[in-house]
Amino acid sequence: MTNPSLPSGRLRLAPENFLNADGVRAVIDEAKQGRRDFVRQAFAAALAGGGVAATAQTAPAGDPNILNLPEHSQGLGQSVASEGYGKPSKYEANVQRRPSPGLTQTTQASVSFAPLQSLFGIVTPSGLHFERHHQGWWDIDPSKHRLMINGSDDTLLKKPLVFTMDELMRLPSVSRFHFIECGANTGMEWGNVAVPTCQYTHGMLSCSEFTGVPLRVLFDLCGVDYKRARYVLAEGADGSSMTRTLPMELVESGEVFVAYGQNGEMLRPEQGYPLRLVVPGVQGVSWVKYLRRLEVGDQPYGTKDETVHYIDLMPGGLHRQYTSTQECKSVVTTPSGGQVLLDKGYYQISGLAWSGRGKVKRVDVTTDGGRNWRPARLQDPVMSKCLTRFTLDWRWDGKPAIIQSRAMDETGYVQPSTRQLRAVRGTRSIYHNNAIQSWLVEESGEVRNVQLS
Repeated sequence: MTNPSLPSGRLRLAPENFLNADGVRAVIDEAKQGRRDFVRQAFAAALAGGGVAATAQTAPAGDPNILNLPEHSQGLGQSVASEGYGKPSKYEANVQRRPSPGLTQTTQASVSFAPLQSLFGIVTPSGLHFERHHQGWWDIDPSKHRLMINGSDDTLLKKPLVFTMDELMRLPSVSRFHFIECGANTGMEWGNVAVPTCQYTHGMLSCSEFTGVPLRVLFDLCGVDYKRARYVLAEGADGSSMTRTLPMELVESGEVFVAYGQNGEMLRPEQGYPLRLVVPGVQGVSWVKYLRRLEVGDQPYGTKDETVHYIDLMPGGLHRQYTSTQECKSVVTTPSGGQVLLDKGYYQISGLAWSGRGKVKRVDVTTDGGRNWRPARLQDPVMSKCLTRFTLDWRWDGKPAIIQSRAMDETGYVQPSTRQLRAVRGTRSIYHNNAIQSWLVEESGEVRNVQLS
């Protein structure tokens, strides 16, 4: 696949510069040898320095062939936790969600970003899942929470119903893996390079296994007239009364559901406990949290959060509404902004790709700013409207490199460059920036965020 933003006739690397199977093995062997040398050198340095507080040191008897074991290998560890919630290691305390100071006027109406650069696989741990609130979060008593389903007029459904949480959890359920992305993710990149790390460029993105009841099941119980009721209004119970319009086609597809579970446990309060809407492939604002009401109607509702907010500013002063689908997108998470490559040699480039229109079909990666692209490996599982992990073997020669990824989904849509996207959308927008992200690896090994014109 060629880069459509580059002119034809651009020089490409000779085939011998690409790694074949033997080349990959050679690079990995080199990396292993480098690790062995590192361990030997570190051990020798420890011996030369007296070996104080080393993980392995000479025995007092002076026999260099006998090692003193560290404390954790000699005695009893801590007791098995009889109660409480498990926590990560204290050595991983730096891996956490982070807010952006000054991004919003109040901390209640703000964002915390997921540390994508520190995660593995495709599932975001619940405690690291990004947050977006419009008026703070609440821990609502599930025994008092209710979900009401009604119509804008009585002819659109046979029987309005009110469900308790106990009643919802008795109904047939589904569990599915899906990504959720804020429409403003990567929004600060529209006009300039404003943020230094992957956490802040793309961290309003997470992926979880959600569990709940298909909305079609609830609407069938209410006797919804699908021929006339073509839209759904979802309303949240928080102070902002978040309301969003959904087209009925999404409900009829069977994909939309009301969720009470996330990653094998109940939703967390900051994720909408005890009930939220899950709308796969659609921007996160439509995944209404603290869900309390669903109304069916025959036309879009035009609420404040879809006519004034969450709109796309276009060149010429116009704006687009109801552009909810999250288009195909990807980002390299390692190496990425704020990280440092410690030495030349083998590295595994790793990242995430996703599409609101289905499965990711292919991801290409470049290390020379788009002159040459190589297909990355897609790790299983590859699921619809879910994050997909990709990797690529890379030998860094110590010279400056520009790393990018470009995803294509099963519809054939190809992620655009920044120049291609701005040609259509301008530079004044906030939402739905799915342009290719660029990371510059400097000779020092430091990685930083750049944009190519």
